[in-house]
Amino acid sequence: MPIAPNFTSIFSKDWEINFTQCTPNGYLKYTDLCNLLQLTAGDHAEIGGISFTDMQEFNQAWVMSRMRIEIKSLPKWKDIVTIKTWIISLENSRSVRALEMHLNGKKIIGCETFWAVFNTKLRRPEGLALPHEHFEKYGENFSTAERVKKIDLQKETKLVNERKVVLSDLDIVNHVNNVKYLEWCLDLVDHEAIIKQKLKSFDMNFMKELMLGDTVSIEEISNNKKSNYSILKDGKACFGLELDWK
Repeated sequence: MPIAPNFTSIFSKDWEINFTQCTPNGYLKYTDLCNLLQLTAGDHAEIGGISFTDMQEFNQAWVMSRMRIEIKSLPKWKDIVTIKTWIISLENSRSVRALEMHLNGKKIIGCETFWAVFNTKLRRPEGLALPHEHFEKYGENFSTAERVKKIDLQKETKLVNERKVVLSDLDIVNHVNNVKYLEWCLDLVDHEAIIKQKLKSFDMNFMKELMLGDTVSIEEISNNKKSNYSILKDGKACFGLELDWK
């Protein structure tokens, strides 16, 4: 679609937190937090003419490579939050995007994401085929204290679960949706740490796509301050997660 008349390089959208997005304590799930952030990024891409639909004309899509989230507090059921987003950089097949969540005028969550342009037929990265010069890039305007990073996938891990990819794990790009990896790992965390909101930040790395029917193992190494998870297929890492605890 063409660039929308209301397009701006810094985009904001309000969201009301509904009960399906909350844990039993009434606060937003970490997985649904990630979904809201990505939906906002998607809405910004749409009004800017670089959405999934636009890119599919060239058999392209944005796929997540890395994501970092820093949390001061979580919103709860019926809260109305504002998510702001802008592009830090966009060159060839790679883009870094910043996001912030605000509640009652106060920033409560910062996020930085690293995206790649992916050819959905060739299943490999390639340069963005669409123009993007109308997006102003904010190269020094960061939303997190620490930048997205490559997670150190340590070898001293233990096997904690195995699972097979099913249809409900897949998204429109026909591979496991990135939030599903996080969900699989958080289901293995002590639930009291989640309910008591002990998580202060987390990083995710997405390395290889998983398809319907794939079988994976989930491995963990953890202490009081940090938990690391890796998801492997045939012994090779597809996903890494680092959780930092309060």
